Amino acid sequence: MFINGLMLLGIVPGKSAAILNFLVGTMQVVFPTLIILQSNGDPAVIFGAAGLYLFGFTYLYVGILQMTGISGEGLGWFSLFVAVCAVVIGYLQFTLTADPVFGVIWWVWAVLWTLFFLLLGLNKSSLTRMTGWFTVFISHLTGTIPAFLLLLGRYETNNTLAVWVAALAVASLVGAYFLGRKSMRSSAEPGQAASVAPAA
Repeated sequence: MFINGLMLLGIVPGKSAAILNFLVGTMQVVFPTLIILQSNGDPAVIFGAAGLYLFGFTYLYVGILQMTGISGEGLGWFSLFVAVCAVVIGYLQFTLTADPVFGVIWWVWAVLWTLFFLLLGLNKSSLTRMTGWFTVFISHLTGTIPAFLLLLGRYETNNTLAVWVAALAVASLVGAYFLGRKSMRSSAEPGQAASVAPAA
């Protein structure tokens, strides 16, 4: 996620990011399949693993676009489908697994996938840099930090922490919006290109 954010900001070339997208995407398709096959039909285990497919297919799709250079409308509309799924999964985290922090995290991911829908599915290229900054910010808020806490056995979840995560996510979105606008103004100055880098 972090690398793809940097790609949208024009820092990492698309083909360079594609390698990691193929690697991570493959892992997030193979691993949940293995987990589900060994789950003995346990609904909780299946639910916990199934969401990884949404990321896996997204990363693989992004990698293919980066390597082939084809247009991203298909990925954009797929992102809308994934955003809806993420909203549902987030709700189930609150009601089914009593994990409000991951409920909020799934809703933050729903916002990100919605931005990808607007950017790629509806060709709102003015959102490129905003989406890039938001991706960079939440890659740590929703990925790096929770992962380290889980590995250390320090992960906690309650409504208060969920509110903090939500507040940081909103701050990330606002910051990304203003950084994106600033970048757009700079690129539109005389003597500079007015277009933004393509997403894929």
